[in-house]
Amino acid sequence: MLRNRQAINRVKAQRARHDTRDWQVKRRERTRHLIELGGLVVKAGLVELTDDDRAVLLGLMVEAAARLQGDDREQVLTLWRRRGSRAFAVDRDERDDAGANA
Repeated sequence: MLRNRQAINRVKAQRARHDTRDWQVKRRERTRHLIELGGLVVKAGLVELTDDDRAVLLGLMVEAAARLQGDDREQVLTLWRRRGSRAFAVDRDERDDAGANA
């Protein structure tokens, strides 16, 4: 009985992964996008720095959104884009070094 249920669940999961209906594809794309955004929060170290306090994380993002509504929007975006690019480069270099040393 349990094996049959497990087999049925595996078939359903496989069908769901290969479902090409438009709404299903869009849902998977949105889910992947949200997961990537969450990864950025972790990569920035915000989870550890805030002890995974969701209210603090949301407050931080609300504050960032408020800054982006100000007169210095372009300057802020430029600054944050440069910092983000440097962080990605550092992360990439660390992965490359770890791969070379493995």
